[in-house]
Amino acid sequence: MVRISTWAVVRRWGWHLALAAVVMAASPPALADIYRYIDRNGVMHFTNVPTSGKYKFYLREPRPVRPAPGPPNRFDPIIAEAARRHGIPQALIKAVIKAESDFDPQAVSRRGALGLMQLMPANLEILEVADPFNPQENIMGGVRYLKEMLERFDQNLRLALSAYNAGPRVVEQYRAIPPFPETQRYVQKVLHYYRLFQKA
Repeated sequence: MVRISTWAVVRRWGWHLALAAVVMAASPPALADIYRYIDRNGVMHFTNVPTSGKYKFYLREPRPVRPAPGPPNRFDPIIAEAARRHGIPQALIKAVIKAESDFDPQAVSRRGALGLMQLMPANLEILEVADPFNPQENIMGGVRYLKEMLERFDQNLRLALSAYNAGPRVVEQYRAIPPFPETQRYVQKVLHYYRLFQKA
């Protein structure tokens, strides 16, 4: 994860070299899109891993080719720990991870969701996730959020999954699974994987 405050760099070398500093500072696996925000003093900050909603997409960098995700059971120790801590079935956690990222810890969606459980940058701080590409942090944060959705919707799994995908306010507005094809497919997909992992 790279964060660079660019004011001094920009004054001395210009914007292109400032951006180059971000890209060069990133290790090869982290080389990806660049995000930016401008603070109250007009200082621009760049990062390749946005950790809050104030960062906005700025520049797309080519992603390096990485190996296919490993077997789903490689995260079982972390999943088991998260299940014990939050009282969520391991099979459900694995089902959400399968649907969200197919067990790829480096996954980034078109909307900017990050990591195994596809956490949104705006939620990272409240979920106490510093590095969304760290499997331990991502799973713990994602399961914590899933538990919050289950509690918010009285343990109604379908509504909780809808809220995980589309946001709780949308689900509260409809008082049902929202009429969005993406969300409806998502809920069915997670439930399908949940049943499969329960049998495993």
